[in-house]
Amino acid sequence: MEGALIILSSPSGAGKTTLVKKLSNLYNFKVSISYTTRIPRINETNGKDYFFISEEDFKKLIIKDELLEHAKVFNNYYGSSKKKVFKHLENGKNVLFDIDWQGTDQIKKKDLKFELITFFILPPSKKTLLNRLAERENNKDEIINERMKKFEEDVKHWKDYDYVVINDNLEICVQEIKDIIDSELKKQKKFFDKSKISEHVKSLIS
Repeated sequence: MEGALIILSSPSGAGKTTLVKKLSNLYNFKVSISYTTRIPRINETNGKDYFFISEEDFKKLIIKDELLEHAKVFNNYYGSSKKKVFKHLENGKNVLFDIDWQGTDQIKKKDLKFELITFFILPPSKKTLLNRLAERENNKDEIINERMKKFEEDVKHWKDYDYVVINDNLEICVQEIKDIIDSELKKQKKFFDKSKISEHVKSLIS
């Protein structure tokens, strides 16, 4: 039995990277480790968090058609290895993606033979979002303001996803995502209140 592609997307500060790591640690999921041209953060390891490469090498991957998806975010390139992902899927492993809406849109348009489940992750409040960004960016106002402008652009894409989950409590959010994945793999759709999510999005960008 072939595996499924499971995508988690979110604007900066919603916690998708933490959710992907938690899901992969708790369950038998493989994580698609992206190539990126950005500089590693202090706590990041090459080959574990990302494959850190030059812009020149990244563009070679594009030319050779070795990427399943790719996008430019905050002046840095990100992309997923087609070969590595397909190998996991063909071996029956479900693959988790930590990518943005641009990459998600590219994968959806490819009409792959594998099952695809997409999640958009939202923070519980604007205050929580700002606190997370301040902590991650060491209170650098210029970077935080840049992230918030991008947030307002990115969050509009929530309607393009199968499910939207609010990341208020990490453990509860992980369990909610896992329950949805289990249902989807059994061909059972789960309901989420789109009108409630729409109101929540308005509160985040007001």
